Amino acid sequence: MKTLSETWFAEGRIDYELKKYTLLAYLQEVTRYFNENKLYPQLSDLIFHYNNLVAFKTNKQYLQEQFPKTLTGIQMERLQLLYEQLIEDDELMQELEDIISFSEGKMKNTITSGTEIYEFVEDKLTIFPVGLVPLNTDEGYFFLSKGTNKQTRVYQYKMSFFDKQDTRYRAIKTEYVDEWHRTIVNTYESIKATLIKQKKELPNPAVYSIETDLSFPVDETLLPIAKRSLVRYISAVA
Repeated sequence: MKTLSETWFAEGRIDYELKKYTLLAYLQEVTRYFNENKLYPQLSDLIFHYNNLVAFKTNKQYLQEQFPKTLTGIQMERLQLLYEQLIEDDELMQELEDIISFSEGKMKNTITSGTEIYEFVEDKLTIFPVGLVPLNTDEGYFFLSKGTNKQTRVYQYKMSFFDKQDTRYRAIKTEYVDEWHRTIVNTYESIKATLIKQKKELPNPAVYSIETDLSFPVDETLLPIAKRSLVRYISAVA
């Protein structure tokens, strides 16, 4: 996949036409993936670049005070702009503003297309617990089944917390375990019982089933959205 560097819009020759075609080539490939219902990592990568533009725009006053300088890097956590001294150039500043304005609009439109697919898939997911739910739901398993296929992917998950800008978020880490074929005998409950027997470190795990009628790509779309949906589901009932 074509990708952009963190500071693509201010690297090398700052030329509106050049940067426009660089961006359009990138967005064309992202859209191609979206048309195949493949959202990740394309959607998160696109949002990352969009946020970089917004951060650059937000720091416009600082930029104008410090200019002439050219962006050489971004410290990811704090989005601090690092500059090298350059000769003052009002035309260069205007060129950057034009590039950012054009890019922000185009990226936002493509993000909207991706989020529409995301919301469509999210709406088609059904989550429910398998058996009794223990008090501790921060660790366990989830089953992912798509379409009319009776194959069920099993993942082990572990929830954790992290703080960002005075807000606490939940994160989820997953590991693929195996794939089972569901039958009248081999049900979700029997798969859960097998997991408990095989993995002694989780004697009383929380187990959830995530089902969808969609036959979308698993790794690029269903799994990432299922993980985020499970985090919200557990947080809502906890």
